[in-house]
Amino acid sequence: MSNNDDLKKIIREIPDFPKPGILFYDITTLLKNAEGFRAVIDRMTGHFQGQKVDAVLGIEARGFIFGPALAYHLGAGFVPVRKPKKLPAEVESWSYDLEYGQDTLEIHKDAIGAGHNVIIADDLLATGGTAEAVVRLVEKLGGNVAGLAFVVELEFLNGRNKLAGYDVYSLLKYQS
Repeated sequence: MSNNDDLKKIIREIPDFPKPGILFYDITTLLKNAEGFRAVIDRMTGHFQGQKVDAVLGIEARGFIFGPALAYHLGAGFVPVRKPKKLPAEVESWSYDLEYGQDTLEIHKDAIGAGHNVIIADDLLATGGTAEAVVRLVEKLGGNVAGLAFVVELEFLNGRNKLAGYDVYSLLKYQS
């Protein structure tokens, strides 16, 4: 996998999923490709290499795939960010607006200490609402967002705008 176009060729594109007019980028074909998966983790790691990172936060559910691998390579811990009522200890939560309604994410209150540097990892940056909610959780707990890492960014949805001022790294960018 010499460049990102090689990785894009591995991703299966499914038209009209989950509804008509949507082109879905299915990364399961990238995940099952050993060379492609390795390239994703290596490139994400390369972007953040040399930074002091205390933890990588993975957003449920696909952030749980990329976050631990990235944390391992950066010598950091891994922290899951979950949907409500999934974590057993005391949590901090953040609710945010969706296109039609609201959602909430939770993190253990003791997962991030004051001044800890964290990277937020997920598979997709679309509208940016979920990533922005996790940024707010980190800051509410006193942590510093050292960066955000995504495999795919749907640039036409302008999610990066909600993350202005942060180091946002997206490996594969799609214009439409």
